[in-house]
Amino acid sequence: MNLLRLSRMKSDAFGVYVHVPFCSTRCGYCDFNTYTPSETETSYAAYLDALEQELELAAQEYGQEGRPADTVFIGGGTPSLLGADGLGRILARIRTTFGLAEGAEVTTESNPESTSPEYFEGLKAHGFTRVSLGMQSASTPILKVLDRQHTPGRAVAAAKEAQAAGFEHVNLDLIYGTPTETEDDVKRSLEAVLDAGVDHVSAYSLIVEDGTAMSRKIRKGELPAPQEDTYADRYELIADTLEQAGYGWYEVSNWAKEGGECRHNLLYWRGGNWWGAGPGAHGYVGRTRYMNVKRPERYNQMLEGQELPIHSTETITDDEHHFEQIMLGLRLKEGIPAGWVGVGARGVVDKHVRAGLLEIDERIRVTDAGRLLADGIITDILAAE
Repeated sequence: MNLLRLSRMKSDAFGVYVHVPFCSTRCGYCDFNTYTPSETETSYAAYLDALEQELELAAQEYGQEGRPADTVFIGGGTPSLLGADGLGRILARIRTTFGLAEGAEVTTESNPESTSPEYFEGLKAHGFTRVSLGMQSASTPILKVLDRQHTPGRAVAAAKEAQAAGFEHVNLDLIYGTPTETEDDVKRSLEAVLDAGVDHVSAYSLIVEDGTAMSRKIRKGELPAPQEDTYADRYELIADTLEQAGYGWYEVSNWAKEGGECRHNLLYWRGGNWWGAGPGAHGYVGRTRYMNVKRPERYNQMLEGQELPIHSTETITDDEHHFEQIMLGLRLKEGIPAGWVGVGARGVVDKHVRAGLLEIDERIRVTDAGRLLADGIITDILAAE
């Protein structure tokens, strides 16, 4: 498929996302496009060869009219399984294909158990600027329910190792609302986060996806279903604790110290363009969204034949683009320009302003009180337009 046929528009930012589809084991709640050693016949080396080829082909078609990457995010899966040199190889190829803008943010996700001081030192030497660590919980029983393989203290230790290697920007991911979780479990996790001294925290409620091991256990009665009415209490505990410790929310589920916001995620939420590389990766170029083939074997095969591994594309209509702008933008603390909301929804906006859930001037923003109800507020606005 010739990506020159994809519609293009100028964007304020451009990013590159790379998907690493490998995990040593599968967590019980995960439905991402990842493969354990028994689930794929490909190797890390074959994947890296194919990925380099994809970046070459993509830059030939998009790069001339694009711009150097302002952000790079390597996610998965478990990117740290490739080691610092494997990840450095990916970054080096991005530099020679799309290029990196001056001061680019370069992030990789890492599983705490597959990291070490030497790993972080290697990442720093290769030019990475940010590390995101999957902590999820500091409670041993909750990690067991999630089928996470790291020990409770390892995420904090890894965060401190990353900072000792020179990383100023380190994120810890939390999950709340796990079946059997108690308030004390969440407090213990928050104490660990604050002890780690990181500058960014993401906290998302657990979503039980169909087809996962966790969904099967719940269906069989081996685990209780998550209690929706506890999510609000957990969120308020997390928000209050982090904000009292000097973190500011900038997206409903993300908090940072000043200057620690994730620029790559902001690119997504503000409607920027990004190239998604790797098996199952999604990208957004102009008004066209595309998805790569999922299986690593098919991905490798297509690139051996000098073919971009795109499985499907869709052109985003003006109405769909507007929907996404509202849906993503109102989850940001900065909100959206007031003019984006149609006349038909002005009454709904005013209702939520009177209730203390929205504030409006040149922009419309959710208040601190409105954060927890952001998705419902967004639905009300879009339904009224």
